[in-house]
Amino acid sequence: MKKAKQIEKIFSRPSRPGMVGDGFRVYNYFPNGYAIREKLSPFLMLDFGPAFDFGPSDHPRGVDVHPHKGFETVTIAYKGSVEHYDSAGNSGVINPGDVQWMTAGSGILHKEFHEKEFSKNGGPFEMIQLWVNLPKKDKLTKPHYQSLVSAEINKVKLQDNGGEVNIIAGNFNGTKGSANTFTELNVLDIRLNKNGTLTTDIPNEHNTAILVVEGNIEVNGQNANEHNFILFKNDGETINIKANEKSVLLLLSGVPINEPIAQYGPFVMNTQQELQETFMEYQSGKFGVLN
Repeated sequence: MKKAKQIEKIFSRPSRPGMVGDGFRVYNYFPNGYAIREKLSPFLMLDFGPAFDFGPSDHPRGVDVHPHKGFETVTIAYKGSVEHYDSAGNSGVINPGDVQWMTAGSGILHKEFHEKEFSKNGGPFEMIQLWVNLPKKDKLTKPHYQSLVSAEINKVKLQDNGGEVNIIAGNFNGTKGSANTFTELNVLDIRLNKNGTLTTDIPNEHNTAILVVEGNIEVNGQNANEHNFILFKNDGETINIKANEKSVLLLLSGVPINEPIAQYGPFVMNTQQELQETFMEYQSGKFGVLN
């Protein structure tokens, strides 16, 4: 019989939100919110914007042109819609239930705004953005996207009308996730009905955490409230969850990338020299042009 995965700590929501541009009101759970980055590799950052009602606007709110290199961004939409554009000529809209998995790799310019009609009308907006590290051997891979539309994300229905798991990446009880990844990891969007239950095994070596996006749950015998962040020890495998009310969860796990990190803002490399080279590339226009 497998051992229950031990909980290291349950964190409350960070005390204050910040603004990313003028369109993304977010709580940073890590690395700034909690000094636990080494316990969450391969994940570098989690920004969570709980449901917030943006009123109508005469311009699309968002973040103007900015660079990325050496990692991936994963944007998960719960409410509201986002338009994005990049220096390779790509563009699109992320609607509720959709996921955009962007591999910045060798470098790209990007911008993202509330979708035009959503900006015009306003409404509740709720999203998560994850940053996922790339191992050294893949940091210079060509930039590309995986646009995962809600209806096409692999799903598992839970027994007894317990809810549903959208398997964004990795594996859930034998069903493979929709996204291709460079390292072994899981990103699971879990939707539980009241009294719904879920049991799954996560390898002992995976760094593992759960964000309670909405609702209230019991996980391995401990209660976790809305917006709590549950960090597990690398001890045990089995996770048992029961929803005390209708709940939405994000489960993250992955094999750590045991390599040095040299980071400055949106550049994530392995050495300071590589960072300096990245600055030179960016300043010389090698990331392309985006107006």
